[in-house]
Amino acid sequence: MTGTKKIFYTIKEVSERYQIKPSTLHYWEEVFPMLKPKRNKKGNRLYTEQDILLLDMIYFLVKIKGYTLKGAKEKLMSEREKIEQKAFIFQTLFRTKIFLQNLLKSMENFDKENQ
Repeated sequence: MTGTKKIFYTIKEVSERYQIKPSTLHYWEEVFPMLKPKRNKKGNRLYTEQDILLLDMIYFLVKIKGYTLKGAKEKLMSEREKIEQKAFIFQTLFRTKIFLQNLLKSMENFDKENQ
């Protein structure tokens, strides 16, 4: 998510990544039975890289392509490999966009400070 691989991600980290509420993630768990984050002793959800990959695909289908949850579930069942590739490309482009936006902000701040 940030360039370094972690074993587990908290629900806060995951909801920030996708800019969705934790309750949305809870609901997606009900709709997509293959999404089963692990839980610690307190019961807190811990998402693995595999969960993140699945969430990338769900997010891509629902938030980017506009599928209903039912439609996204059906699409994942029938074309998972193709969706995985498209979601990976989207996430790569999205992270690149964020990086470039942050770089532009840094350059603008640098220019303001050095005028």
